[in-house]
Amino acid sequence: MTSLSLYTKLETLPADLKKEAKNYIEKLIEKTKNKQESNNNKKIANRVFGSLKGQIHLSDDFDDPLKDFKDYM
Repeated sequence: MTSLSLYTKLETLPADLKKEAKNYIEKLIEKTKNKQESNNNKKIANRVFGSLKGQIHLSDDFDDPLKDFKDYM
């Protein structure tokens, strides 16, 4: 549904129903906002510093020049 069609439908409503629709939309916006904040807080809360310690390894020759680029050095 486009914004224009939604606006057109709202314009056909009587004043008391427009107010009710406005209140409902505001509740939906608040609900969405709270849900997004809750999801953001969960993501941050699940992070633990150092939780991957010992699980990531780099090879001993990680910093050595690549053989493919020997001609360019």
